[in-house]
Amino acid sequence: MPAYNAETTLPRTFHDLPASWVDDVVLVDDASRDRTVEIARELGIHTVVHPKNRGYGGNQKTCYREALARGADIVVMVHPDHQYDPKAIPQLVEPLLAGACDAVFGSRMLGGRPLEGGMPKWKYLANLGLTALANATLYVFLSEYHSGLRAYGRRYLEGIDLEANSDNFVFDTEIIAQGVWRGLRIREIPIATRYFDEASQIGFWKSVQYGFSILRVLVRYKLHKKRILRYPLLVAAEAIELEPLDGPAVTAGGAASETGPSGR
Repeated sequence: MPAYNAETTLPRTFHDLPASWVDDVVLVDDASRDRTVEIARELGIHTVVHPKNRGYGGNQKTCYREALARGADIVVMVHPDHQYDPKAIPQLVEPLLAGACDAVFGSRMLGGRPLEGGMPKWKYLANLGLTALANATLYVFLSEYHSGLRAYGRRYLEGIDLEANSDNFVFDTEIIAQGVWRGLRIREIPIATRYFDEASQIGFWKSVQYGFSILRVLVRYKLHKKRILRYPLLVAAEAIELEPLDGPAVTAGGAASETGPSGR
């Protein structure tokens, strides 16, 4: 759980975790100004505290490092703001347990009716546009690149360079770009989300900045692929030894598509 000022929603999120599917819970607090840390410890959650705010991506880096160090084979990111429903964890984890893929993302687009769930229309349209550009650049067919409910297998997290990614929100796109470049397999499941006052959301202008940062990632990915300009993010990922695994990438619709080194 990457947490920042989540005192009011953390208990609800924690109690919605399907206990029979969760072996360990790790919360990384990014220098919250409320009682998030105190409440997490009262709930018995293993809690790591950043003395200074590192940003959303920096928080995730600590989450994944800590989970792997504690022996996790599958790591599920759940936002403690209760926007994403942790009851979907079994559906996220099952394909990983079956060895069908290396990561599973919850998709609000596949879940249907995101606008009725409260997603702002401008955010919905931006999501669709950026996703289309990302698919055209990475040659994969995901319905969403911006979900905050994701499950990664150990092979995925150890097969990329987490530290090479940004500490900001664009981390979520960079970790996909690295995974696609390495030929790691991604699947999606449909999810629904809740939009309410206590749920953390990026404002309009920060979303605009986020959108441009995604475009920069895509441009640099394409230039690297064309061997015009090396992208350090992908170079760093290439330097990591990845255990071979047969099988093509699996997308949301169940269709197979080659990605990464074998599909470039």
